[in-house]
Amino acid sequence: MTYPNRSALIPFLYGLTLLANLASPFTPAAPAAPPDAQAKRSPLLAALQAELERSMKTLSAQDLPAYYMGYTITDTQRVDVSGSNGALLNSNETRNRWLEVSVRTGSYQLDDTHKVGERQMQSGGPGVTVPLDDDPQVLRRAIWLETDKQYRAAEEALIKIKTGKEVKVETAEGSAPDFSREAPRSYIGPQVSIAVDRKPWEANVRAYTKAFRESAAIINSIVTFSAQAQNVFQVTSEGTQLQFGQIRYRLELFIQGKAPDGMDIDRYYNFDWVDPKDAPDDKAVYVAEATMRKELEGLVAAPINDPTVGPALLTGRAAAVFFHEVFGHRAEGHRQKDVTEGQTFSKKVGEQILPEFLSITDDTTMRRLGTQDLLGYYQFDDEGVPAQRVTLVDHGVLKNFEMSRSPLVGFPHSNGHGRRQLGATPVSRQGNLIVQSSKTLTNAQLRAELIELIKAQGKPYGLLIDDIAGGFTFTGRGQPQAFQVLPLVVYKVFPDGGPDELVRGVDIVGTPLAALTKIVATGDTPEVFNGYCGAESGSVPVAAASPAILTSELEVQKKESSTDRPPILPPPAHDVVKTGGQI
Repeated sequence: MTYPNRSALIPFLYGLTLLANLASPFTPAAPAAPPDAQAKRSPLLAALQAELERSMKTLSAQDLPAYYMGYTITDTQRVDVSGSNGALLNSNETRNRWLEVSVRTGSYQLDDTHKVGERQMQSGGPGVTVPLDDDPQVLRRAIWLETDKQYRAAEEALIKIKTGKEVKVETAEGSAPDFSREAPRSYIGPQVSIAVDRKPWEANVRAYTKAFRESAAIINSIVTFSAQAQNVFQVTSEGTQLQFGQIRYRLELFIQGKAPDGMDIDRYYNFDWVDPKDAPDDKAVYVAEATMRKELEGLVAAPINDPTVGPALLTGRAAAVFFHEVFGHRAEGHRQKDVTEGQTFSKKVGEQILPEFLSITDDTTMRRLGTQDLLGYYQFDDEGVPAQRVTLVDHGVLKNFEMSRSPLVGFPHSNGHGRRQLGATPVSRQGNLIVQSSKTLTNAQLRAELIELIKAQGKPYGLLIDDIAGGFTFTGRGQPQAFQVLPLVVYKVFPDGGPDELVRGVDIVGTPLAALTKIVATGDTPEVFNGYCGAESGSVPVAAASPAILTSELEVQKKESSTDRPPILPPPAHDVVKTGGQI
């Protein structure tokens, strides 16, 4: 989902991984690998470069000159297999190429992307499909037409900006250059591809979804397998030439039920891997399914929790999403520059914003954390800047922002976080957000501390938040600076040591500056959340990792509920009176 000044983290079926090794995974990773001496240069690069040189020579000499041009072709091969309730829904393989042309008119200081008041002048556009054949003449013709379109749009935008800029008050943030100067990069890596036999996966999605039919509480089930190989070819007028590829595999499990009052109950799980040999076996999938089924059946029958404010313990996966929403989006560089944004942290560099035992990095060079592949890994961002490890918070003190090529005063360069979904314009986005702590406790100690906080505050109970669907946050100045995180599995924890009680209908809400200061301790084992984050530049893959966190005060409200009641009849195979059908 994409909203103006609002971000949504969409898990698209995620899973829990407990990681035993904390020291090794957080070791700073090496920079992007050097070119592979055996890699073959694609003929696409030569065609892109030839048309770039021809276009730049002419367009840079216009009355409103093009000072920067970039061409990117993304070649995507994708396999999708999905099933529902024991039957095959879809099985296909596709391949396409997408051309994106970036033309900037004006100068690095002031160009056609400059924001005047509340109106954003967009650079680029949705792009255009190009042929799969490596025919240079056909390809150059498509580039020629798209370049002309983008130059004309940039020329018109710059005229409007120069006119509007004369009557608008310029803020300090807005006086920063519109585009950063970066060193050109050259990397020719091997192209990647996938060869997937869909037949076994078709059998798998039938079997995995059929198993969910054993529960009368499950109204619907969907299992999806996807595999993707993506090769990127990029040239720019600054001298950058890139060729690199990335492969991803994912298995997503989803089930849906309904509580008696109509509230939707969803459970998700996903497996992510990059090497075919790391695909989950049937045993791992069925173990996950058993957990999902048990939790859904419990949630359907669980009572609704009332709005409360009090102590809470978030497991690592829930804490990871908490930091993504509460901190991560407000540390994205372009939000410090935009006058319509809340700019929560813009003036807080060098100040303490978190307890001193917490540090946060965004490290897109990390392929894995322990045994878990991280979705936020990449070699180069979508503006051709190498992936980097960025220290955002050091022992509670804000140090840096996630930066694209839209610089800030005091932060003149990108640190490799310019990202976008195909067809959107890159902005600064999160990648692999990693939370570290120097004040760690075991799970048993955290629980004991939670109970002590409950007693000290005179509360009837605290909350243990064990699983989470995602969340969203408002960052715009004209809206409340608030966040909402959407838990799925929540327990009441009682101070007298009684058994925990499963509850439903809980949403975490709050404001960032207050919420971040309430963290009093963390666990000793990081957990990973892999998902897809939707914001201004579309949906991008991200990861967040955190140990469990104990907070002295967390506000929760009732979850939005549907007015639809559950089906009047049970599923056919579970109706012992009306049917003789089999599960």
